Amino acid sequence: MNVNELQTILAAHPNEAMHLELPNGEFVPAHFHVTEVGRVHKDFIDCGGTTRSRTTCLLQVWVATDTDHRLTAGKLGGILRLGEPLLRGEPLDVEIEYQDERISQYPLTRVNVAPAGLHFELGVKNTECLAPDRCGVGSAKCC
Repeated sequence: MNVNELQTILAAHPNEAMHLELPNGEFVPAHFHVTEVGRVHKDFIDCGGTTRSRTTCLLQVWVATDTDHRLTAGKLGGILRLGEPLLRGEPLDVEIEYQDERISQYPLTRVNVAPAGLHFELGVKNTECLAPDRCGVGSAKCC
């Protein structure tokens, strides 16, 4: 899901609670904060020698001890508006950075409107060979 799609959903449901579901089916505690909106740009060269780049919108999620805290969709929309100068109006894919046992980044795959609020489904990121024909792994897939 890209940031423009996310902003549209948030604007349509400003008073809704948000629930972030991790890929393992567990949920981020409901009293999470969004502490950063970032534009992350990565330039890299793959194992076959091709130069590539990727830019995303990264939302850092943090859980504190203030268990009464609840972030609404409207408040997150306001936080995203603060980040608009950095995001430059581009339809960047949204990733959620969250620390549980370790810091992980999860692509935001879908937002469903549910009776309890907005249900954010977070996907997984995998490493992969981007040049299998050039480095000899063929069409091998991992995991």
